[in-house]
Amino acid sequence: MYKKPSIGEYPAYYGGYINLVPKGNLLDILAKQLEDTTALLSDKTETQSTYRYADGKWTLKEVIGHITDTERIMSYRLLRISRGDKTPLAGYNDEDYVKEAFFHTRSISELLEDFHVVRRSTISLLRGLPETAWARTGIANNSEISVNALLFIIAGHELHHVNIIKERYLI
Repeated sequence: MYKKPSIGEYPAYYGGYINLVPKGNLLDILAKQLEDTTALLSDKTETQSTYRYADGKWTLKEVIGHITDTERIMSYRLLRISRGDKTPLAGYNDEDYVKEAFFHTRSISELLEDFHVVRRSTISLLRGLPETAWARTGIANNSEISVNALLFIIAGHELHHVNIIKERYLI
């Protein structure tokens, strides 16, 4: 339980996210991320939340929405695979999701509340998983992936984007 996934448990392109996750109890890490990300972004103004650091890049609102949408998808995959469902799961195009989400019509506080609800749901799901489920694998986006790897991807994906937010948005 909560052991860094081995190469082979996930597609190589997720390695960067997985390697960002620090050692420790992943449920605690996910809860701390929720606290830290909310604190980092909750006081941002409308002007700050619509900032793009370059043409064609997402706004801060879009980044928050993307983090939340991706966690929803990864948690859904985690649920299906952890329950022994062997149905191959489709991929998704994050650019299309952001484009169709109209995150610009929502306030940053609404988007952070959405992130909060999704993260709490993810944590609740993980608390109820039996240890036997962690090693289960399934097919998502045409690649084999483990339940354990999905958890690390959720945590690492959020860390990846928070690092970008700190480096490029909050200057």
